[in-house]
Amino acid sequence: MRVREAMSESVLTIGPGLTLRAAAQKMAERTVGSAVVMDPEMPGPGIVSERDVLLAVAAGADPETAIVADHMTGKLVFAEPDWSLEEASMAMAEHGVRHLIAMEHGDVAGIVSMRDIVKSLLGTPERSLKEPVGG
Repeated sequence: MRVREAMSESVLTIGPGLTLRAAAQKMAERTVGSAVVMDPEMPGPGIVSERDVLLAVAAGADPETAIVADHMTGKLVFAEPDWSLEEASMAMAEHGVRHLIAMEHGDVAGIVSMRDIVKSLLGTPERSLKEPVGG
């Protein structure tokens, strides 16, 4: 199975000046764990994840005033849509990331998360992944 088959082509894109609260609200509305940060001043996209927001708030950042640009990850690991899910998993493990932006011809083609990979490999519908396990 390929990244193309597991990735979401509907990518949440935000600007670097958004507050952490606004970014978290947008991610919650879309039920996604990350957002691609696009800034014409940057050479390429960045990413902010729910973990970035959590770490920022835990370190004392005020989510009402702290902005994404100060807490996003700019050093990214990109995937190619034609990579195998094994290649994507290895890249995630090697670089300690949970999301890969899939790039094709210099453009964002989608985003794939660890959850997407697990779901694809198991052939498990999304709703059953959200159901509690056990009693």
